[in-house]
Amino acid sequence: VQLQASGGGLVHTGGFLRLSCAASGSISVINAMGWYRQTPGKQRELVATISIGGRTNYADSVKGRFTISRDNARNTVYLQMNSLKPEDTAVYLCYARALPYGGDEWGDYWGQGTQVTVSS
Repeated sequence: VQLQASGGGLVHTGGFLRLSCAASGSISVINAMGWYRQTPGKQRELVATISIGGRTNYADSVKGRFTISRDNARNTVYLQMNSLKPEDTAVYLCYARALPYGGDEWGDYWGQGTQVTVSS
């Protein structure tokens, strides 16, 4: 299972970006998908997750500004980020909990990360 993230970039405060992450490979089913972010010297923190049924969970710091969604047919998760702030600057990593085709164990898979920089 491979995850490929895209959509990061440099924006000004108040701007917006949309991140995408597509899962590929021999996949039977994907349960949760989500986004985490990491900055140097800090622990990786949850941004948002979405279940296979569409239930969402957000970090308090992004509620009302970010929206997570997914396309199950395309094994893709999205993160719409509005009203961006300098403190949102980080490497954003996508995540999926998936069952490989023919396998019997769920695994946690991570993408390579995409840089989001918000200038003040």
